[in-house]
Amino acid sequence: MNRSDIAAALEEIALLLELQGENPFKVRAYQNGARTIETLTEDLDRVIAEERLAEIKGIGDALAKKILELHGTGRLEFLEKQRAAVPPGLIAMMEIPGMGAKKVRALHTKLGVDSIDALAAACRDGRVATLDGFGEKTQQKILDGIKNREAYGKRHLWWDAFEIAEPILAGLRALPAVRRAEHAGSLRRNLETVGDLDFIVAAEEPASVMAWFTSMAGVVEVTAHGETKSSVRLAGGIQADLRVVPEAQFVFALHHFTGSKEHNVLMRQRALARGWSLSEWGLTIAEGKTADSAPPTRAADEAALFAALGLAWIPPELREGSGEIEAAERGAFPRLIETADLRGSFHNHTTESDGRDTLVGMVAAAGRLGWEYLGIADHSKASFQANGLSEARVLAQLETIRRLNASGGAPVHVFAGIECDILADGRLDLPDEVLAQLDYVVVSVHNALGQPEDEMTRRIVRAVEHPLATMLGHATGRLLLAREPSKVDLARVIDACAANDVIIELNANPRRLDLDWRWWRRATEKGVLCSINPDAHAADQLGFVDAGVRVARKGWITPEHVINTLSLEQVRNLLLRRKS
Repeated sequence: MNRSDIAAALEEIALLLELQGENPFKVRAYQNGARTIETLTEDLDRVIAEERLAEIKGIGDALAKKILELHGTGRLEFLEKQRAAVPPGLIAMMEIPGMGAKKVRALHTKLGVDSIDALAAACRDGRVATLDGFGEKTQQKILDGIKNREAYGKRHLWWDAFEIAEPILAGLRALPAVRRAEHAGSLRRNLETVGDLDFIVAAEEPASVMAWFTSMAGVVEVTAHGETKSSVRLAGGIQADLRVVPEAQFVFALHHFTGSKEHNVLMRQRALARGWSLSEWGLTIAEGKTADSAPPTRAADEAALFAALGLAWIPPELREGSGEIEAAERGAFPRLIETADLRGSFHNHTTESDGRDTLVGMVAAAGRLGWEYLGIADHSKASFQANGLSEARVLAQLETIRRLNASGGAPVHVFAGIECDILADGRLDLPDEVLAQLDYVVVSVHNALGQPEDEMTRRIVRAVEHPLATMLGHATGRLLLAREPSKVDLARVIDACAANDVIIELNANPRRLDLDWRWWRRATEKGVLCSINPDAHAADQLGFVDAGVRVARKGWITPEHVINTLSLEQVRNLLLRRKS
């Protein structure tokens, strides 16, 4: 087992013990041990080889023995015993928002609830509301959470779906019979979540393509196997659909199965206005219509198809039926943001709070990406669960960053920031005299996420009106397929950011992608700058910016809208100007 696997095992032990009502100090010992291993700056193999594991603060002899067993054998008898002692349904219940170990244990011990189905039944007949610490509101929230969980189970994060789709697409393109191949659907449109995978292939002899697709690695069930269309269920539950068409129809099929329903309706209406019919099979004379000219029967690419209908090419991510047709009538779209445009990012964590890599490790990773700068924004003290920084620790980190920059040894310039909690009433978590010394301040909500809309809106607006607020982080606090966004009047928040020259973050963590792409046109039209930030808690998560860029493109964002496309000198000047 590697370091991450061992840390995960220790976290699992802590959870299982908590569900069994174990001593909180014992639970915390495993949690602390997991964090110690996860944030270890030394090579774990070397520490073990030199027999120094028990000497590390937070480990101790008893925990060291368990870590050695995990490291050496890949299993731990103690962990397996804990798994056997806890009904699997209790773990599943913790996937419902707001259901922590204490609540799950209370439901199990007092009502005998041991599964999500049993929990739903207990809520419907009102038994949950009678328990101390629950009540009617909590009972309804649990029912809503169960309903949402069922809906979430039908979709997958874009990031996860893309990782599955890319090798399949590569495999299809490598087949001798395949002339062209692309993925389509919501994956190609860069929607934040994906229902299933769609692949369009041009091949004159589809039999061999179908045979490969239905027998490829990862298929757990073939749900349909036809001459030109097949569907399979893959490991992890996602469905993949393959359509094979003649090459002459490929562009039409690709467009049809890429566009949203709304986009395709508008395109068909546009074709009908010319007396044509547009479908996945091509352009033809519409039945009962008189056309001034015959439609093209072939299209070399999608640009040719759009041109035939008097439109500039529409990027796939914009095909949502939300103004792209009108924009394409006016001519070519402005160039949308690309990952290569980014020169750094501002919302990143280190081991000083809840990150898994040190400042030096994060800086080195930014250098490998070819960036010019990296902003460090560890949590502030109110985020105690994330080891948030006190005033003294903020200033100590600031001094460390200044020394690193002055040394000339860092591959990128490091900006010293903080992710400062927005408290429940809108005040910031740290005093002005501390915040004023930093290069920038990201303000974010991390608790009381269920406040009423007016209260949450006033809270955020008060924070962005603070003269030292530079950037608003993950505006709605959503976790895709896990937690609904907070109720907030985003129009008012965007207006407040525009009025106070506050940047809005596009949090690129694939589980957040917040602010939602549907709001970015309003924000940029108001003159609000975007910062595409990975919210990286480890060096390898800096690459999350790619997910953010894809969502930014859905929001019609160009490089001019994004602060981290600026050069180091331009960013320095912008931050200094904001503080003056």
